[in-house]
Amino acid sequence: MHGDVLIIGAGIIGSALAEQCARRGLRVAIAEAAIPAGGTSAAGMGHLVVLDDNPAELALSRDGLARWQARRHELPANAEYRACGTLWLARDEAEMQEAERKQTGYQQHGLSSNLLPATALRKLEPALAPNLAGALQVPDDAVLYPPVASRWLLQNAQSLGAQLWPKAQVTSVDDDGIACLADGRLLRARHIVIAAGNASTTLLPGLPLKPRKGQLLITERYPQRIRHQLVELGYIRSAHASDGDSIAFNVQPRATGQLLIGSSRQFHDTDPAINWPLLQAMLSRALDYLPSLRQLQALRSWAGFRPATPDKLPLLGKVPGHSRLWLATGHEGLGITTALSSAHLLADLLCDQAPALDPTPYSPARFGPWSLADQHHPVGVAA
Repeated sequence: MHGDVLIIGAGIIGSALAEQCARRGLRVAIAEAAIPAGGTSAAGMGHLVVLDDNPAELALSRDGLARWQARRHELPANAEYRACGTLWLARDEAEMQEAERKQTGYQQHGLSSNLLPATALRKLEPALAPNLAGALQVPDDAVLYPPVASRWLLQNAQSLGAQLWPKAQVTSVDDDGIACLADGRLLRARHIVIAAGNASTTLLPGLPLKPRKGQLLITERYPQRIRHQLVELGYIRSAHASDGDSIAFNVQPRATGQLLIGSSRQFHDTDPAINWPLLQAMLSRALDYLPSLRQLQALRSWAGFRPATPDKLPLLGKVPGHSRLWLATGHEGLGITTALSSAHLLADLLCDQAPALDPTPYSPARFGPWSLADQHHPVGVAA
């Protein structure tokens, strides 16, 4: 064999996995068809947040946040890591009851949180609408700038001996550990990990993965306008809706003084252009919570595509029915938070070690076998 692990895709998931495998002494190659971290990783908000819609989501996001916290001082300054915390905003008493339920769940897992009545909320974030009922403050949540963090992980992997194959579009893989590139070259490894986000379906056509479009807008610089990441309590319902379009209020203070405004979700729009009516609805929603946004100048808006599975959990593990093919994709909106925890879990499995987290909820086997793309292997072999 010419290598231990070939990772297809140099987004934040593939780069985190490459670093983790290289740290364990494995011979690692990363094949990237375009720009490292130039796809979903570049388009996201970069929040590091524990979500608790189900135990598996909570376990992976909690572990991921803890790993980022442990490495925060290693990050370059332009990764913009900030432990700003999250305020989960309640519009009325019914949502305050949801905040209490959320706090109880956090307490059971040793996570810090504070229930804030309306008066305390207004003191913390006076720019918020005055009619909110309160909030749940989660002080340990953070934000970072995903493209820089992803490239940092990739550079770490390369410094440990991992080899990056740029402009290497993989057209097919097989269970003999061979990946065929569009230019006719072959890459060979003991294990192949498909970490190509939405593009993973080109190699596994039956993969239960759909692109979920999202739109964001960023403002000019307005330092100290808000201090926390602000999220409405309806965000989780929006994020886990199984179909249709949805919006939810989510505003993030960037280290630059800019405000990053989200969020929207669409399953049936694969056009990378902005959906202006939906963006308008998203901004109208934001104004309900943060009226002073009306006075700010927008700088730009963009759209991206989250790779989503039917149960909203990632695919981490062996491709069913195959011995050398693995998956690391399907993280949807939690790929930044869970990059390090996903990398540790999958690296443990690749090294035949018991992961710290139960891998069962994330196993691709829960969806059954899929076919591979047609194989067309020329004669030459590289790597």
